[in-house]
Amino acid sequence: MPAATGDGPPAKDLVQPPSGPPQPVHESWDEFEIEFDEEEHELLGLEDDLDDRPRPPPLQRNASTVWDATFNFTNSIVGAGIIGLPYSFYKAGFVAGVTLLFALTYVVDWTVNLLIRDAKMAGKNSYQDLVWHCFGKRGYIAISVFQFIFAYGAYAVIVGDTLPLVLSHLVSDTNIFYPILASRRAMIALCTLFVSLPLSMFRDISALAKTSAVSLAAIVFIVISVLVAGPALPASDKGDAESLSFIRGGLFQAIGVISFAFVCHHNTFLIMGSLKKPTMDRFAVVTHLSTGLSLVSCLILACGGYLVFTNKTHANILNNFPVDNTLINIARVAFGANMFLTFPLECFVCREVVYNYMYAHPSDAADSLGHLDVNERVDTRTHIIVTSVLSLSAMGIALWTCDLGFLLEITGGLAATVLAYILPAACYIKLASGPTFSRKKAAPLACIAFGGIVMILSTGLAIGSMLKGGEKKQCAA
Repeated sequence: MPAATGDGPPAKDLVQPPSGPPQPVHESWDEFEIEFDEEEHELLGLEDDLDDRPRPPPLQRNASTVWDATFNFTNSIVGAGIIGLPYSFYKAGFVAGVTLLFALTYVVDWTVNLLIRDAKMAGKNSYQDLVWHCFGKRGYIAISVFQFIFAYGAYAVIVGDTLPLVLSHLVSDTNIFYPILASRRAMIALCTLFVSLPLSMFRDISALAKTSAVSLAAIVFIVISVLVAGPALPASDKGDAESLSFIRGGLFQAIGVISFAFVCHHNTFLIMGSLKKPTMDRFAVVTHLSTGLSLVSCLILACGGYLVFTNKTHANILNNFPVDNTLINIARVAFGANMFLTFPLECFVCREVVYNYMYAHPSDAADSLGHLDVNERVDTRTHIIVTSVLSLSAMGIALWTCDLGFLLEITGGLAATVLAYILPAACYIKLASGPTFSRKKAAPLACIAFGGIVMILSTGLAIGSMLKGGEKKQCAA
């Protein structure tokens, strides 16, 4: 077994970001001077300044502007998770939900920056390589498993929740295509095969910038639709105003749902690597813009949905509306399309993990192959097979279950907490000098403790509720 030191899979050749606060934007790495303090020289084992070392070539054909990268990053945040945020407020209570949303947005922004700092200290250029460097092969296997769990969450399930409702309302039941259009399973299969699978075949993540912009426009429309249509519903469709709660017992399940919505760490290095000039200051702008835009969108939808439906709030807020509501039906179509425009971003991450297992080896670090993007070492046939298997397996999960609330709680509580709260902080504690229980490591230690508690309680409570038959949902055909 490889030692849990610097022997790991080769770096993916992202330009190594500097530490410290963001610096002014520079035109190239040649102009971007990096200074290391004594501790960082010790950590990296450098005798000379980093600027004297040759830098690897770019990871891929970088083509994203700051706004392109922001669209991709924001889309990965406000994908499937945003639709369940009113449900998280129902679980936690209104005041507790708002507080959690602000707090977790801050923590996510902080841990994304911490993750980049970890990578710089370790001299690694991907999340997987960083964890291998810190914790060896076991850590690498663990992060790979959690990335898969997170990526195969709720995307196709939401399509099955939305599109058949709309299409069955628009098409007469005497139409020969009605059985297909009204079928949850048929629509999931068709959308996977003809929308998400072709988009997932792209090798360059920057190629998805335009689809991400369209996807974000769909999110804006959904938020507006819920705000407009909710108050206009008859009182019988709304929740009981007296049931509005400020704090409830489902805090940890709510944290799991919100974490699912906001976690984007598994995409961090891919997004940074797609920038035309992948400097630390430019990526910091992308991070702050993305988390800020996501917070505003999520807060508006969560408040607008929960305040109308209170004790009747569903895991998918659109399911609170009747099937003959034209505005919401358009929103359902928009959100279903959003899911299959978002899934390819998750497929990129899972595919990179698979390619690392297939083509990247610890011995590569010592030769020139260790400086090549692993994507460049995969032939077209293998690329098509791996992408197809990943997409079709995600489709299989969606065909198997339709309980969106359970999926959000499990995926967020189990995988998102590890990726966002535990691993970035654990890597910092491993890499930074000084005793583990020191003042400089207090915040990362607190983050690990928080993530561990949430992971255990959120996952345990969700599984316990399912076993007891609570809020059980019967899947449609």
